[in-house]
Amino acid sequence: MFFLVSKVLGYLVLPSNFIGLLGLFAVAALIFGYRKTGHTFLIVSVLLLAVFGWSPVGPAALAVLEDRFPEPSISGPVTGIIMLGGAVDTHITGDRNSPALNEAGERLTATAALARLYPGARILLSGGANHLVHDNSPTESQIARDVLMSIGVAAERIKIEELSRNTCENGSASAALFQPAASEQWLLVTSAAHMPRAIACFREAGVTATPYPVDYRTRGDADFRRPVATIAAGLAASDLAMHEWLGLLIYRVLGLTDELFPAAQALS
Repeated sequence: MFFLVSKVLGYLVLPSNFIGLLGLFAVAALIFGYRKTGHTFLIVSVLLLAVFGWSPVGPAALAVLEDRFPEPSISGPVTGIIMLGGAVDTHITGDRNSPALNEAGERLTATAALARLYPGARILLSGGANHLVHDNSPTESQIARDVLMSIGVAAERIKIEELSRNTCENGSASAALFQPAASEQWLLVTSAAHMPRAIACFREAGVTATPYPVDYRTRGDADFRRPVATIAAGLAASDLAMHEWLGLLIYRVLGLTDELFPAAQALS
């Protein structure tokens, strides 16, 4: 039930969808003679479109998330690399029979680079189907494994986890597969904006991993002060930021995590 509710709620509260629905309500109100209500909804939807589309609010909210965990300084041996799903489009891959990477594809390229840099490290790919309606599409982990193998990563180094449908399930399902010893160093690879939510979930599952953020979408503080070039880009940044901030809040409120906005831990 939580998975279904989170999917529906996540769809409705994204700024782009909310603005579109508000505009449709405005049109409906005008058609049925509620002129004052229709005009009010129309004005609000246009103002929200300008704010979330052109102002730096979306990129700024993303930058705060991306800056939470700095790129790590890795020393000593790396036992393993955990890559979270979200880098591929399972539907297009299944229909086209060809791996389709999405905007988060850097998760895969970074994992491949780390695999070459640390040839002794094991690789865990965590990510299931994540679909409201089950179909015959391959899982995210299956596709990611095939991509990594196609560029030279040995199959025996890769283990896949295909049951998780959200970030906290990534953490619990990964914990069920392994528990790193205190002397082991595991790298957690995911998008920089997604890293706070990922770390909160993995810590809750009892897994200690070194955050390795990739797939940056902002330039940092510079994006706090500049308007966005296109409404499409502004809405995309606002949608992604809303998705992550809402996820952090809901996970904490429901007790799925112990931290609302986790930070990097000091080295002992």
